[in-house]
Amino acid sequence: MTLRRALVVEADGGSRGNPGVAGYGALVRDARTGDLLAERAEPLGRASNNVAEYSGLVAGLQAVLDLDLADDATVEVRMDSKLVVEQMSGRWKIKHEDMRRLALEARRLIDQVQARGGTVELVWVPRERNKAADALSNLAMDGRSVSRDHVAPAGDARNDGAAPDGDQDPWALLDVDGADEPDAPGIDPQRPTFGVGRVPLSDVYVSDETVPTLEGETRLVLVRHGVTDFTQQHLLDGRGGADPSLNATGMAQARAAAVAVRRLVERSERGPLTVVSSSLQRARQTGQAIADHLGVVRHEDRDWDEQGFGEWDGMAMPDLVRDHGDDLLRLRNDADFAPPGGETRRELDARVGLALARAIARGGTVVVATHRVVLMSVLGRVVGVDHGRAWSIATAPASLTAIEVWPDGGAQVAFVNDTHHLYDPAFDDADAADVTILDLSAE
Repeated sequence: MTLRRALVVEADGGSRGNPGVAGYGALVRDARTGDLLAERAEPLGRASNNVAEYSGLVAGLQAVLDLDLADDATVEVRMDSKLVVEQMSGRWKIKHEDMRRLALEARRLIDQVQARGGTVELVWVPRERNKAADALSNLAMDGRSVSRDHVAPAGDARNDGAAPDGDQDPWALLDVDGADEPDAPGIDPQRPTFGVGRVPLSDVYVSDETVPTLEGETRLVLVRHGVTDFTQQHLLDGRGGADPSLNATGMAQARAAAVAVRRLVERSERGPLTVVSSSLQRARQTGQAIADHLGVVRHEDRDWDEQGFGEWDGMAMPDLVRDHGDDLLRLRNDADFAPPGGETRRELDARVGLALARAIARGGTVVVATHRVVLMSVLGRVVGVDHGRAWSIATAPASLTAIEVWPDGGAQVAFVNDTHHLYDPAFDDADAADVTILDLSAE
């Protein structure tokens, strides 16, 4: 008789100030041998202790699924947070909105484990028995990211061992691998997946509808920001750079996008409506225009920020081709490459995966104002292409792209790079007269 795989997930989170500087830690062990299989840690910015603890739970469950360890497995989740254990067990109510979203996210992951024949049990343990996860969460609160896999996924003969701190598992949260590693850990190219619990995609296709509509249970409308002076001069502009505002053309594009989103929502709206933007000015302004036109509050999530280009920020593409041609190709094709002081594609993909999961957990229609490489990251995951090929997906400034997601994790791309609102003669600027572009340059 074959024994079922037995796993232990140890998870924790902390906040220095509560709320304050927060982070989570989680790890996965073989319950029989004690062997360490995976470690995760990630800073959360400013958050409460309970939000950090829930985030650790989500990360631990996600790691089990990322490594394809859930099939017929018994998973015991150990936490020293009695609150999280009792709330997830249904014995205590969840009142805080952020905790409700994370609890829903965790529940979806548990459902995915169970769908693979596994079981999940949450167990409270004293703090002294949760020291490893606590240590990881303290690393996260110190600003360090950890994503180490000590075992290859089931069915993968390789074991790539530990990744260095801050080096995210390639596409573990986005399900697309680098072009040079089509069979990297966590990825089965014959089994494209999507959703919080890495659910197999049964039917992903690009819609041929001429009038954009949305029908999924959760609808994501991804809007690339309008143009800035950097955009029009073909200058790199990433996270941590000059952070320019929209110029006059970009403001007009944002107004047009806001009207287009409103029309789309009017045709498709069911459930709550949320607008989220990255923390960079051009996305914030674009998102604020949309939120104002829809009459809702704009939320901000830094994980939707553009890739960090470090010392290349502000450089013109012709200059980069001339002076850094080989490295520019590596930026396109090598998920581990980062410009000096910049961010690797793996790191971007990991944080975008978290932002995507949070957006899906909101339900209803979620409009996200974000950036070029971020859009490539999301679309690459959904359609199952590597990040090198994802550069072939066009997403123009102020364009709309939409994805529909169902509760079972199924998803489809409804449309990509819709810019009809920028050229539609039926569009009347008066239609957008009530749209306000905020001046965020002083913030």
